[in-house]
Amino acid sequence: MTALATGTWWMTHRRLSALVRNPAVVVMTLAQPMIWLFLFGELFRKVVELPGFGAPSYLDYIVPGVVVMNAVSLNSFAGMATMDEIERGTLDRFLVTPVRRGAIANAGVVEQALSTAFQSMVIIGLGRVAGAHYPGGPAGPAVLVAASVLIGVVLASLSNTLALLVRDRNTIIGLNVMLLLPLTFLSSAFMAKGLMPSWMRHVAEGNPVSWALDAARGALADDPDWATVATHGGGLLALAAAAVGLAVHSLRSYQRSQ
Repeated sequence: MTALATGTWWMTHRRLSALVRNPAVVVMTLAQPMIWLFLFGELFRKVVELPGFGAPSYLDYIVPGVVVMNAVSLNSFAGMATMDEIERGTLDRFLVTPVRRGAIANAGVVEQALSTAFQSMVIIGLGRVAGAHYPGGPAGPAVLVAASVLIGVVLASLSNTLALLVRDRNTIIGLNVMLLLPLTFLSSAFMAKGLMPSWMRHVAEGNPVSWALDAARGALADDPDWATVATHGGGLLALAAAAVGLAVHSLRSYQRSQ
């Protein structure tokens, strides 16, 4: 475990050093969620008047949706960085070193998790400036950031797994584009589940994106629902652990194929 932790630290440090040299990547990817936040917040603000919506302000409702949707979008393409390392031969060189295979796989996920946490905090802050309220206290935004990181870890790990298995950019892009909108709109990101058609509501209940949103909104409520936070947060944590394990297994399969 010590070797894994040390290897993960140094491999992550390497990736973060490259990110620090080009911080515009993190800043530029914030443009889209800001558009979602302010455009959708204004466009659909009357939706809260629908009977059964259950939120006093659409801006309050949409902030968790934008945070989680940004995490989904940001992490779905994590495999592109893995493709870069495969094409440059960097990954093959690391595989002949003593560094643990888990550390190589974990580094990209940790980098994405830190980027997701930073962007989530920025979006939460922008939402507060725009007039959103977080009545659950500091714990509410903290749970929202944690939930966005967990769903991001799931998707980043799966994206890296896909890159290691198919080793084709077009396949990664095509699959992510195909899944991105269904994952988001078949969840409670922008519409309360109680107002969805029956079949969509059932899909949303099994959608991990909705688990992240339910956990976050449970903590952000006036009277936080910690049972919901624990249930959905625990499910996300288990799913994240399984996805990371799959990524490590895929890396070992990639090594054997070389």
